[in-house]
Amino acid sequence: MAEHEPVTSPDQHKPGHPRAARIGAAVTIVLVLSMLIGNHGGRVEDIWLIAVAGLLLLALIGDWVLRRNGLR
Repeated sequence: MAEHEPVTSPDQHKPGHPRAARIGAAVTIVLVLSMLIGNHGGRVEDIWLIAVAGLLLLALIGDWVLRRNGLR
């Protein structure tokens, strides 16, 4: 089966849906931050959840800046 498939490089593949990825990242941020509400006793979980949401937010902001400047 593999011998009949053409050999392509990753840059020849069709790109995904960037708008859906941005919406998915925003929804993920909301869902991760909603996990702060719970019955856990320690604050280590809160720190990790906020850090993950912050990293996703930084990625969204970076993507927005690159698209605004025409670099993407």
